[in-house]
Amino acid sequence: MPTQVLLNIFIAILWMFFQDSWTVLSFFSGYLCGLLIIFILRRYFKEQFYIFTLIAAVHLVLVFIWEALTSTIAVIKEIVRPKVTLTPGVFKLQTGLRTEVEITLISLLLRLTPGSVVMETIPEKGIIYLHGMDMPESEKAVMKSAERFEKAIKRVTRNE
Repeated sequence: MPTQVLLNIFIAILWMFFQDSWTVLSFFSGYLCGLLIIFILRRYFKEQFYIFTLIAAVHLVLVFIWEALTSTIAVIKEIVRPKVTLTPGVFKLQTGLRTEVEITLISLLLRLTPGSVVMETIPEKGIIYLHGMDMPESEKAVMKSAERFEKAIKRVTRNE
């Protein structure tokens, strides 16, 4: 992917040089021309066309924002209740992610969603231990979030 991005920027600068116009519009048109050239030549690169990976990364960010909003609403509902009846606990999450980057990313995403805290990870086995705010409901919600995160992370890192 870095090769494709650098090649695209080089094509855009070369375009500006040939146009003899050093404006943002000239760079942008050269960048679009470079995108087209790289898309046509994409079979000669080892990795996937970088725009697809960029779209997958944006999708991952949108999934995180949605999960953070929904879990924040759930935490607010628990806070404004007149009587607090929380049953915190620890549970295990088995994930299909294996690389250190993938495990770290899902751990950070799960940690940033309110109501759950990552306590320990075992990357070799793909196991994450989490602390939930309200065990039966919290565990189900985190499992659903982790499943969505896992799919989005695989799309970014493995191009699935």
